[in-house]
Amino acid sequence: MLRSSAGALSLGVLAGCLSEPDDEGGDADEGYAAFFTLADWTEQIVGDELTIENPVETGEMGHGWEPPVDLQREITESAFFVYLDSPEFAWAQDVAADLENEDVELIDALETVEDQLIPMDRETDEDRDPVEEYDDDPAAVEVAEFELYDGRTGEEVAYWHDDHWHGGVPDVPLDGQLAIEGVFEDAEGRVLPLGEDEPFALEATIPDGADEDAIEIESQGDHVEFHGLEEGRTMVVFELVADGKVVWDTSADNLSVAVAEDDDEEATEFADPHVWVDPVLAQEMVETIAAELGEIDPDNAEQYEENAADYADRMDDVHRELEEVAENASRDVAVLAGHDSFGYLEERYDFEIRTPVGVSPDAVESSEDVSELIEAIEDEDIDTILYDPFESTDGDVPQMVEVLLDETDATDAEPVTPAEGTTEEWNEQGYGWVEQLAEITIPALAKALGAE
Repeated sequence: MLRSSAGALSLGVLAGCLSEPDDEGGDADEGYAAFFTLADWTEQIVGDELTIENPVETGEMGHGWEPPVDLQREITESAFFVYLDSPEFAWAQDVAADLENEDVELIDALETVEDQLIPMDRETDEDRDPVEEYDDDPAAVEVAEFELYDGRTGEEVAYWHDDHWHGGVPDVPLDGQLAIEGVFEDAEGRVLPLGEDEPFALEATIPDGADEDAIEIESQGDHVEFHGLEEGRTMVVFELVADGKVVWDTSADNLSVAVAEDDDEEATEFADPHVWVDPVLAQEMVETIAAELGEIDPDNAEQYEENAADYADRMDDVHRELEEVAENASRDVAVLAGHDSFGYLEERYDFEIRTPVGVSPDAVESSEDVSELIEAIEDEDIDTILYDPFESTDGDVPQMVEVLLDETDATDAEPVTPAEGTTEEWNEQGYGWVEQLAEITIPALAKALGAE
C-alpha cells in the first residue's frame, strides 16, 4: 500500500508481518520512502504486507524538495526508510544520518549501482582569484555563489544554490584531518577575499542538536579544517564572517559530514542523481530494496524476492521499448524545455536531449541558453518540443515551450517524465514508474526522435 501526504494511492488490510507496534507508538508495519519512485518500487515489492509512506506531496518532485519539520519524527516511528544516499537528496541523507542510532532500518537504493553513476559536469568560471580590494561594507555583502573545494586535491566537491547544497564533502579520516577551502562570489560577480588579514573569513560550526563529538573544527581564515575524533556523522553550517560577525551562513540547509576510519577516499565527484529513470539500473535498485526488506522481514523474504523479479520483468519491457525507439529513430537529437533529467537514457540508448540548463531543477536559463536551443531546433529540423509537466502551471505548457514554438518551425509539444513524482491525474489512472515511462515518456520520445 502506497500512501502520500496527498492521500492514499491504494488501500488494504495490513498483514502485520513484522511485529506489533512498539511501546512508543511506532508502526512496525509501515515504512517510508524518500520520494514517489522509491515508494512505488517498494510497494511493488511488499504488495499488501506493508504500508509505504511517500512524504512528497502530489505535484512535487523529490529532487530539491524540502521536508516538513515533523517528518523525521514520523520516520523514526516507522520500521524502515528507503532513500538515495546522494548529496542531491541532502534532506534524505540528513534524515538517514540522524536515524543511525534509532531503531529504523536504512535502505540505500544506490548501494549496488554507485559505480555506475554518471559524472555530472558543472561549469565554473576559470578566474576564481579574489578581488585585490573590497571597498564595500562587508556587513552588507550579498552572496550569490558559494563553492567548497577539497584542500588535498583542489577539486570542487560541493556548491550552494537556491538555499540548498549540491554535492558534499569527503569523509573526514578518523584521527586525521580534512581541509576544506571556500570560494564566495557576491552579487556583482566578485570573488571575496578570505583570510586572517582580509575583510572576510570562512568559518564553520556544528548546529544545535547535531553530534559535537565526531569532529573538531578549526578556521584558518581562507579554509576550515575538520579533525576526525570518532566515527559517526554530524552536521555543519558554513559561515562568512566579517569583523568577527557572521554576515551570511548556510543554516538553511545543514551539510552532513561523516568521520570514517578509511582515509583513502577520493574527492567527491558530482553524479547525476536521476539514475532511477534507467530501466536497467532500476532493476538492480529494486533487487537491492527487496533484499534489504527480506533481511528486515525474513518471514516474507521469499515473497518479496518473487515480487521484485516480477516487477523487474515489467521494467525490462520498458527497456526493450526504449531500445526499439532508439533503433527506429530518424534523428538522434531531441529538445527538452526544462532541466536535464534523462542523462541515463541518453547514455544507454545513444541519443541526445538538448536542454537549456543542467540537472538542477532550480537552474534558470539565460538568453544565450535559449538562443542555443533555437539553433539546435533549426539545425536538427526538430518539430516536437519536449517538456516536463512539473515545470508547467495550470495544465499549460511552460513559457519556454511557447517561446520555442514561436521562434522556430517546431509545431508540437509533448510531456515527458522521469517518474520522479506524480500528479492527481496520474494517480487516478493508477500510473506508477512503469506506466509513466510506458504511457508518457516513451511515446513522447518516439515522436521527438522520429521513431513513430
